[in-house]
Amino acid sequence: MEDVTGAGKTEAAMVLVHRLMSAGLADGLYVGLPTMATANAMYARMAECYRGLYPKSELPSLILAHGARHLSAEFSDSIGWGILQPKDRNYALGEDSASAYCNAWFADNRKKALLADIGVGTIDQSLLGVLPARHQSLRLLGLSRKVLLVDEVHAYDPYMKKLLENLLEMHASQGGSAVLLSATLPSAMKSDLLAAYAKGRGETVPTLTSEAYPLATQFPALAESQCAVATRPDVARWVEVRRVNDPDAILALIAGAVENGQCVCWIRNTVDDARWACQQLRKVLGSEEIVQLFHSRYAMLDRQRIEADVLDRFGKGSDGAKRNGRVLISTQVVEQSLDLDFDVLISDLAPIDLLLQRAGRLHRHRRDSLGNLITAQGKADQRPPAVFYIHSPEPLEDADESWLNTQKGTLAVYRDLGQLWRSAKALFSSDGYRMPDNARELIESVYSPATTLSTPESIEEASYSADGDRRAAASMAGFNMLDMAKGYTRSSNDAGWGEEVNVPTRLSDASVSVVLVKPDGEGGWRAYAEHPYYPWDLSTVTMRENLWQKAERALSPELVRQMADLQEQHKPLKWKKLFPLGSEFQQWYNEQQGWMGEQGECSEFN
Repeated sequence: MEDVTGAGKTEAAMVLVHRLMSAGLADGLYVGLPTMATANAMYARMAECYRGLYPKSELPSLILAHGARHLSAEFSDSIGWGILQPKDRNYALGEDSASAYCNAWFADNRKKALLADIGVGTIDQSLLGVLPARHQSLRLLGLSRKVLLVDEVHAYDPYMKKLLENLLEMHASQGGSAVLLSATLPSAMKSDLLAAYAKGRGETVPTLTSEAYPLATQFPALAESQCAVATRPDVARWVEVRRVNDPDAILALIAGAVENGQCVCWIRNTVDDARWACQQLRKVLGSEEIVQLFHSRYAMLDRQRIEADVLDRFGKGSDGAKRNGRVLISTQVVEQSLDLDFDVLISDLAPIDLLLQRAGRLHRHRRDSLGNLITAQGKADQRPPAVFYIHSPEPLEDADESWLNTQKGTLAVYRDLGQLWRSAKALFSSDGYRMPDNARELIESVYSPATTLSTPESIEEASYSADGDRRAAASMAGFNMLDMAKGYTRSSNDAGWGEEVNVPTRLSDASVSVVLVKPDGEGGWRAYAEHPYYPWDLSTVTMRENLWQKAERALSPELVRQMADLQEQHKPLKWKKLFPLGSEFQQWYNEQQGWMGEQGECSEFN
C-alpha cells in the first residue's frame, strides 16, 4: 500500500488484517519497523485498538519486541502474571479495558516475542528468522499464522532489503500473509519484494505497470493486481519548494519566522551540523530557551525526556501557546513515525524519498492562524501556504564531483552524489510539487534506471563507489542468510551455526554503546541516570567508534582500572564500555547538548 505520509496507511492496514483474521487466514499480527523509536510509537497506537481484532471473550497478548523494550514504562505496565493486570480489575462488570495486556511468559525473553498474539517491534526480530541465529526456527514458527505488517518499507538499505525478500519468501511458503506500507517506495524495490513473496508461493508475479499514486498492489489477486485509490483530502496539497544555500540566510529566515510567532524545524544530516546550527541560532535570537536540540547522541534518559518534550510541544495535540516562536534543530530522528507538525520546515539536502518524508512534518495537521488544532470537518488550514526550504547548492548541468563540497557531512551520510543531484534537480525544476499527484514522478526520476534526468558525467562517476557499496551489501546478505532449500545443515550456510557466531540483521557504520558514570561522592562511581530498575541502560549513549576511541585514549591508567573494577562489581556492565564524567571530563557530555567530546563544544560548520 502506497500513500502520502499521514494519509492513514496504518489504519487501512489494520482493516485488512481484521479481514484476513476474520476469514481464518491468520491468528495474529507482527508489525516490523525500522527503528526502536518507530516501534515504540506504533506500540502506543496499537495498544488502543488491537483487542478489536479478537472476540471480547479473549485476552490476546500484545508485546513490544526490541532490545530496549524494558525501558518502555507503557510496556512494563502491561505485563500481567494472572488473567488480568491489577489495574483492570477495577473496571465495572461488562466494561472493556482499554489497556494493553501481555502475558509474562512472552515478555521474559525476546526470543519468544513472536509467539505472542500481536507483536510490535523492529524488523530485526523477524529477520533473525532467516539468519543462522539461535532460535531461528522459533521465530519462523511464531510468524507462521500471523500477518507480517512491514511499515516504512522504503527505509531499508540493500542489505536489509535482501534479508526482507528472503523473509517474505519463507513467510509465503508457510502460507503467511504480508502487508507492506510506504509513502515513497521506488517501483524497482516494490517489484523485487513482490517477486520474493511470489517465489515462496511457487508462483510467478505479474508484470507491474501501474504508475498511479496512491496505489494498492495485491498478489495473488482475484481480479486486477493493482488498483489506484484516492488519498484523504486533508493530505492532498501543494507544497512550495525554495532552495537556500547560505547558512546565514537560513538563520535569518528562522529568526523572521520566530518573530512572526511560527514554529520552525531545521533537519540536519549530522549531529555536528545540528549542534552548530543550534549554537549559532541561539546567538542570533539572543535566547537559549526557545531553540531546542534533538539528535541521537544523548544518553537514553535524556533522549526520552527530549523526545517527550518535542512531541508535547510540536505534536498533534500541541496548541498555539506551546508552539509560538519555538525552534527545533534536529537530525533524522524526526524523519519518520514521530507525529510532528511545523509551520516552517527547512531540510538539508537528502535523497528524494527522505525529503518527501521530512516534508510530511510540514503542515501535517490543520491549524488556525495561532497554531491551534482545527477539529471541525471541512475547515481549511489557516496558516500561510506551506513552504519547504531545502539547504542545497544549485544542481547545475555542468556540476562536477565537488558540487556538494560545502556539505561534506551530507555526502558522508548519503554517499551517492548522483542520487543527491537528481533529488535536487527533480525538486528545483519547478516551484513546488502537488501531493499525491507528483509523488511517483519525483521518486522514479531519482531511482528509476529509465529516468529522464541526465546526471552530469563527473557526478555519475562519483556515484560508482556508492553503487559498488550497495551491490556488496546485497551480496553480503545473500551470503549470510539461510537457504531453506538446502535444509538444516551446517553446510547450508558458510556463516555457520556456532555459539559465538553473530550474524547481523543490518550493516551500518561501526558504533559503540557507552555507559556514562559519575562520582558517587564517596570515592566511587554510579550510573549517570538515577532510576530504581535500569540506571545503566538509561545512562547509555551510542556514538561512532572513532569518537569512542578518542574518549578511551583520554582516560588515565588509574581511571581505566576504576572502570574495570566497576564492571566487576556490576554484572550488567561486564561487556559494556564505560566513561567517567568526573571533574576533568564533565564538559564531554551534558543533558542539553548530548555527547560533546574532548572539545566540549560544537564543531565548525563544514
